[in-house]
Amino acid sequence: MTRTARELLESTTGKLAPDPHANRLLPLIGRGAARRDTLAALALEQRLVIAADRRAFLHLAERSAAEGSAAGPECAAFFGMLAEGETLAQDRLGAYAAACGVDAAGEAAYEPLADCQAYPAYVAWLALNGSPAEVVLALSANFAAWGGYCATIAESLRRQYGFDDEPCGFFDFFAEPAPELEQRASAAVQAGLDAGGLDENEVHHYGRLLQTYETRFWHALWELDQRVH
Repeated sequence: MTRTARELLESTTGKLAPDPHANRLLPLIGRGAARRDTLAALALEQRLVIAADRRAFLHLAERSAAEGSAAGPECAAFFGMLAEGETLAQDRLGAYAAACGVDAAGEAAYEPLADCQAYPAYVAWLALNGSPAEVVLALSANFAAWGGYCATIAESLRRQYGFDDEPCGFFDFFAEPAPELEQRASAAVQAGLDAGGLDENEVHHYGRLLQTYETRFWHALWELDQRVH
């Protein structure tokens, strides 16, 4: 039986779901045990990730629109919306960084962690090399895990660290349901299916690597937190 885009999105998200214990930093934040310096490093790493991902999504939108396939317009709309979302997230990140004590001098002196920046490096690779409809599917599966992490962090920052709504806005943004983005993802995947199908093996490869790099991001910050104890 032919699967719908929605069924494929749900099954792919299930297959690529991370080990619930993979993110070792999350429970530290959850009980208020992560240091403020670690929370600040999260802000500084995210500043770099967001800027890189935004450019990658814009490139994917341009590639999708130019390739001339039936799935092109739907994929372009999805990636364009992702790029707009990164711009909004960037605007909200400043309040979180300030609440963590990040100032201009600290930002200038900060040395990014290689494992934190592996994720955007791979997204950039996908922007150059990935089949757009398959990238839509892989990214959508990864975003499900990221949204859950952000929901937990937003709640923990309020409860354990006394942050108010503005500093938590960055995480609230990603934790909130995004029905329009989900609709665009479904439309892009369906267009890919209608145009001749998707290579699910490639989707799995893309998604597995995205999730691995996501795990490395959080593990690098966990290691940073442990080194200073």
